[in-house]
Amino acid sequence: MTTPGMSYVSGTSQVKLIGETIGQHFDRTVARWPDRPALIDRGQGVRWNWRELGAAVDGFAAGLVALGLKPGERIGLWSLNRMEWTVTQFASAKAGLVLVNINPAYRLSELDYALNKVGCRALVTATSFKTSDYAGMLMTLAPELATARPGALQSATLPNLDIVIQIGGDTIPGAYRFEQIAGLGTDASRATVAALAPTLQFDDPINIQFTSGTTGAPKGATLTHHNILNNGYFTAATMKLTEQDRLCIPVPLYHCFGMVMGNLGCLSHGAAMVYPGESFDPLATLRAVAEEKCTALYGVPTMFIAEMDHPDFASFDLSSLRTGIMAGSTCPIEVMRRAIDLMHLGDITIAYGMTETSPVSFQTTLDDPIERRVATIGRIHPHLESKIIDSDGRIVPAGVTGELCTRGYSVMLGYWGDTERTDQAIDEAGWMHTGDLATIDAEGYAAIVGRIKDLVIRGGENIYPREVEEYLYRHPAIADVQVFGVADAKFGEELAAWVKLRDGATLDAEGVRAFCRGQIAHYKVPRYVHFVDEFPMTVTGKMQKFLMRAAMEKLIA
Repeated sequence: MTTPGMSYVSGTSQVKLIGETIGQHFDRTVARWPDRPALIDRGQGVRWNWRELGAAVDGFAAGLVALGLKPGERIGLWSLNRMEWTVTQFASAKAGLVLVNINPAYRLSELDYALNKVGCRALVTATSFKTSDYAGMLMTLAPELATARPGALQSATLPNLDIVIQIGGDTIPGAYRFEQIAGLGTDASRATVAALAPTLQFDDPINIQFTSGTTGAPKGATLTHHNILNNGYFTAATMKLTEQDRLCIPVPLYHCFGMVMGNLGCLSHGAAMVYPGESFDPLATLRAVAEEKCTALYGVPTMFIAEMDHPDFASFDLSSLRTGIMAGSTCPIEVMRRAIDLMHLGDITIAYGMTETSPVSFQTTLDDPIERRVATIGRIHPHLESKIIDSDGRIVPAGVTGELCTRGYSVMLGYWGDTERTDQAIDEAGWMHTGDLATIDAEGYAAIVGRIKDLVIRGGENIYPREVEEYLYRHPAIADVQVFGVADAKFGEELAAWVKLRDGATLDAEGVRAFCRGQIAHYKVPRYVHFVDEFPMTVTGKMQKFLMRAAMEKLIA
């Protein structure tokens, strides 16, 4: 519903919000569609129906409880897309644990921060992937794992962490193997899991997802059962998913796109989750769609581009596809049109949101005109409100640019252990201030036109330059640094750094990048480094990054 003449919309629906925990809803899905496909992990050769997934989840939940984990305690998950990720997601919810998503691209300083910020008592970790040695990095942070008894870690660096569970290996002496956990379950721990179900509340925190901060350290957006279960449901409902659908999920599970829009969207409609591999690969994705007869496909624009531009693209039969979501960064109109024409995605949708809103707040529908589906982010989701405000906080007329704000069931509880930044993001009336500049037209369609915050979106990954700047300030040769985005044909944006050295110091571009590698995620390492003696600033001393961006793009060209 729109308010005539003003930039305010509210989402109406005859479908009620789900008033259950994720665990209760999971049991309902298993009972309703026990023999339907639930999880197809092509990389591991796993093909489970809902009954089999249910058994794996119940066994793992009982094992976690047998280890002494209590409702409300935090369990970290540091892995790529594997069946163990999904088992942990649902099992931790049934045990009442708060799942902490840790980006597989994180390195030592980021892992240290994440685990300690929220006080993780347990960590489920991958062993390795390509050049990433997860077990080795964890052992570097907590060398006590070399001699610790599994479940009894006492680490100086990670004082809260007792329990480490290793996926796909047994190279950490002080860790349990993932396969061991279900076997630790007892009749008593299984009874405890069953007894917990009616006591857990859907407003309990159940998930922490880290979002990069403009003032340095990442913020832990804290989400409830109610937040993410309902958002997954309504996102999938907009695509008209049913138990007959198979959703190809090449997007990362650690992110809302994979775990909420993907896993929870499938859970709430009985659809099958299909993982092409541990990380995105265009060829593996095309094979998965063709061979599994997937009916829906997710991705950020760069993923769809990579798939359509693959030299073997024409050899795959993608005619089973019907719908999907393109999201994560600005969706180029031409890419949308190509996906519709070449990939049989006549019902593809655009979705917009942020981690702090679970994530989706706007989405196009299957019956929206093609022009609306390629040029806007659609209309407000059911049971949510949105408004566009000016710098004074007043709602602007329809079609006028301002800051987009969202209110409703999807808004997070807050940032874990950070009241100040929570209060900056969510006002007294419950509005989440997104920092995005947008318009809402007379028919309620929204369009994103820019960003207030100086966020860089590189291939769907959100990068807040201040976080990278804060890290680079640690370098003894760097006196000042400004990080910003520049246009890039492949990733949409790439990261650039302007560096001012201390008097007498020497450093080159490769030295800057080398300082970052292994300490911050690879996508946060500046691709372009330019050394300057001064920065363009206003008369009041504020940095003018738009001038730096223009100058840098000219230099690159």
